[in-house]
This record gives sequence, C-alpha cells and structure tokens, in this order.
Amino acid sequence: MESKSFQKSWGAEYVSADTVRFRLWASGQQQVILRLSGEDTGMSRSDDGWFELLATGVSPGAEYNFVLADGTVVPDPASRAQKADVNGPSQVIDPASYRWQNTGWQGRRWEETVVYEMHIGTFTPQGTFQAAIAKLPWLAELGITMIEVLPVAQFGGNRGWGYDGVLLYAPHSAYGAPEDFKAFVDAAHGYGLSVVLDIVLNHFGPEGNYLPLLAPEFFHPERMTPWGAGIAYDVDAARRYIVEAPLYWLEEFQLDGLRFDAIDQIEDISNQHVLIEIAERIRAQITSRPIHLSTEDSRNVIFLHPRQQDGSVPLFTGEWNDDFHNAVHVFATGETQAYYQDFARQPEKLVARVLTEGFAYQGEVSPQSGKKRGVKSTGQPPTAFVDFIQNHDQVGNRARGERLIELAGIERTRLLLAMLLLSPHIPLLFMGEEYGETNPFLFFTDFHGDLARAVREGRAQEFAGHAGHMGEKVPDPNAKKTCEMSKLDWKKPDSKDGKEWLALTRKLLALRQQYIVPLLAEAGGDAGSVVKTAEGFLAVSWTFPQGRLSMALNISAEPQPLPDAPGEIIFAWPKATHELQPNSIIVHLASGAAE
Repeated sequence: MESKSFQKSWGAEYVSADTVRFRLWASGQQQVILRLSGEDTGMSRSDDGWFELLATGVSPGAEYNFVLADGTVVPDPASRAQKADVNGPSQVIDPASYRWQNTGWQGRRWEETVVYEMHIGTFTPQGTFQAAIAKLPWLAELGITMIEVLPVAQFGGNRGWGYDGVLLYAPHSAYGAPEDFKAFVDAAHGYGLSVVLDIVLNHFGPEGNYLPLLAPEFFHPERMTPWGAGIAYDVDAARRYIVEAPLYWLEEFQLDGLRFDAIDQIEDISNQHVLIEIAERIRAQITSRPIHLSTEDSRNVIFLHPRQQDGSVPLFTGEWNDDFHNAVHVFATGETQAYYQDFARQPEKLVARVLTEGFAYQGEVSPQSGKKRGVKSTGQPPTAFVDFIQNHDQVGNRARGERLIELAGIERTRLLLAMLLLSPHIPLLFMGEEYGETNPFLFFTDFHGDLARAVREGRAQEFAGHAGHMGEKVPDPNAKKTCEMSKLDWKKPDSKDGKEWLALTRKLLALRQQYIVPLLAEAGGDAGSVVKTAEGFLAVSWTFPQGRLSMALNISAEPQPLPDAPGEIIFAWPKATHELQPNSIIVHLASGAAE
C-alpha cells in the first residue's frame, strides 16, 4: 500500500527532487519573508492574500520560518514537523523518505472493531511513538483490533492531552518525528491492528497560534466556542486548511480512520457543512481500504451517520456514545452532580434504553439544560454507536483522575466490562483498563507564566460543578508530576490482580469475536428490546438475522428472577443459576433467525 498524494493548499511540499513550494495564506500581511536554512527571501503575494515561493536545492529536514514586516518570526501554520517546540522553526519533510514495510495491509472491517484509546505521552514511561511500538504485539494478542491515538498535532509545551493543538499538520515533536509516527502505524498494521487518530477541528490551542496575526479572517470573533473565537469555515482559505488536514493525516500516515472531536462546536454557515465535505472527500479519495470515521457530538444526532441500503457508510461510521457512559456511571456509582443529573432517575432504565435503542435522550428534556436533546435513534444499527465505561475525558474530568474501578469497585466494574464487550455496540477500552489500572489519568499541560496561571485557576473553578469534586484540591496541571502520575504502571499486568483482569478481558474479547461479531455484519436498526428493569437490574435482548442475543445484569443487593432467554449461555459471571445473584451477569445466544 503506497502513499497517495494530493496537492495541499498550505505548507511546504516537494514538487520535484529538490524543489519545494512554500505556500501561506496571510491576508493580514502585506509582506512575508521566507527564512530558509538561515537565508531570507521575499515571497510573492496574490491579491487574495496567498504568499508563495519556489525554492530549489532544499534538503529534507531543512529548517524554515516566516518573517513578517514588523520582524515577527513565526512557524508555518501548516508545518509538517517542528524542530522542537510550537514556536520554533518548522522543517521541510519529504513524504518519500519513509519506506513502508507492511504494504499489503488492507484494513479491518468495522464490525470487528475493539477500540483501544491511547495517549502516547503516558502509555509508556518514555512517552514516544517508538516506545509504544514495543507494546503492540501485547495488544494484538489480547484481542484489540484498533488503536485510537489521542491528538498528536503539535501543541504548546511538551506535555498535554493534545486537544490544544495549533499546528494541525505536524506530529507533536516530543513524541517523535513524522517518520516515528509512520513506523508506529506501520508496525501496528504488521500485527493486524488498525490505527485511527483523534483530530480537533473546532478550535486552536492558546499557545503558538499565529493565525489571528497572519489572517484575522480565519476566525469569526462573533461566534465563540468554549475555547475562543469560532473558525471561519465559510472562508475559502480557512476551509481548505481544515478540509485538507484530515485527508493529509489519512494519506501521509496511512491511518485507518479518524475520530472528530466535539463536532457540535463546529458551526458552519456554508451551503454544505464542512464535516459533510470532509467525509465525502475522504470517501471519494480513499477507496483502497476501509476508512472508519467517528464523531463526538453532545447533540445526539444521526444525520451524519446514515447507512445505505447495502449497509455501506457514505459519511461517518460511528458516534461516540456519551449517553452510554453517563447512564452506566450513575447506575454503578450513584453520582448525580453536573451532567450526571440527566441520568439520576432510574438509571437502569436509561442503561437498558441505550443498549437497545442507541441514545438515552431522543428528544426528551434534559434536566441539566432544561432543553430538549437528541433525536430518535432506534433505526440506527448497533454498530453506529461507540460505547465505553471510561475514557480520557471521563477519567480526566475529575479532580483526582480516578478510574471507574476506584469509584464503582472491582465487582461492579468487572460486570460493566463484560456488558461493554459483549454488547453489539462497538466497544472502546481506555488504556490500562484491560488489566485493571488504578493509576489516575489527570488533566495536565506544560504552559508557563500567565497562561499557566490562567489554566490552573480555570481548572480549579471548573470543578465546582463536577461529580464528587466539591472542595477538593485540583492537582496543578502544569506540574510535571501531574503527567508522571498519569502514566500506566506496566508492573500491574504482572501482579495477581492484573493477571486476573487480563484473563477476563482476553476471554471476553475472544467471546466477542466468536459470537458477537458474526451477528453484526447484517445487523440493522430496531434490533433491541428491553425485557425487564428493576432497581439495580436490567435484562435486554437484540434480534438479528443471524440470531438473538440476550443479556441480564444485576448490581443490586438482592437476587433477581432470571427472565427466559433462548439459546445457550455464552458467558456468566460468577456462574449461572436459576436466579441472577447480586453482582452477576449472564449472556445467552440463540443462533439462527429468531421468531
């Protein structure tokens, strides 16, 4: 599988063996100088604000900056790599310099997906792409099929979650060079693992964003997001930057898909919404392998996730299902502050509804906001929903970054893991969850001065409304220790508890591939039904062309009568009995078309 190439509107690109075209939109500037390997050359300007220059004799890795009329020196907003930090020189990258090894990779089908969410900086002690490669065979053997990498676009400082990226075409230099990220993806393919990347197209971070200086029209100050002025997706040059970035990552790094962060904050007044243009361009341009596109969207909408009659996906593949997490969290922990208040009343009914219908809120009024939220989702196939019982946000959005095992206890968390992995929705595990990691995952940054103080104070104020954080001291996001505390403990998998968790995860993933995945290729909408709910108890079922799947779960203190379920028992914890005992789960499968 060879890299394709399309001509990007922004940035530095080789147009021949040693000739590079440098291109920048700086409508707010009348003069821009290219400083390349220490030599300054004026760039030509078009009437619409594009600056361009062809330079010969340029070697890969050559350093460059743009110098403005007032002497300000800035990196390339479309830099393909930074020599060091976000404010320093950019580097010219030759895409052909990396030789792909696993050229026969054809991707994996969506229905067999088990997502493993990974933050490169805390996944290993070293926090680099190269260090992560050593763990790939371990994940493949466990039964993971897809790695979802948290954002790696260059952001301010060395440490961070990645959601404050400002150079949206450059892998974060602290994690390694572009070739290192390619090597990570290449190695993953060699172990049968897909790799998707989380990307942020709704805002730029607070450090290293020079676009307001270069081109004020890139933003609409009157349209604000939680992170600053909204991007002007209706302005041609800005739209090109945003639309071409996802294609660049997919083609340059041979990724298998993308996750689009907080798309409810992408407000576009164009005739065609920018997200639809992105998805259509990706589908049209990359046809040699499956590309999986997922979204995060608090609105509970389905218009971006249609299915064609043959089941194919014309736009986006799946939706991160926060309703699943939130309902399960309240069900298991009893926390009802902040956004959890929407799930406070009879959470077992909401969990059952999410499992069988997709969203918990399908047009009902949210108690938290007082507004209606969501649309009917029963017609969506179960594979349109990506479910999780924890992720970077839900763990990190706690003052102390506790994982679910610390909040709900071992017994309940074990049952929830089984429910997650044996449901027909697409499951996502947060790194370390597979062996019962208890280290926290905290919010951390690497800012300095006034920005560091603002982030520290803002984070403390933010927790006033979050679950279980009243009066708690929030760890300093800028302290190096906060990041270090968030790294996985790779001794834990070898402990007694770690081995037991790994054995359970491995068993559940094997059962999923054996019994659940074969149901999903032809799975359509309106498949689920709620059999029964009671306090701390739920029983649900799904009817597919290939069989009927039934699941019952009890986290209450009392035994519950077990509803009739056809077929054989494919999993029971701790064991199958005529009643469902406290802290128990049982899953049945009847093969063949159910009546």
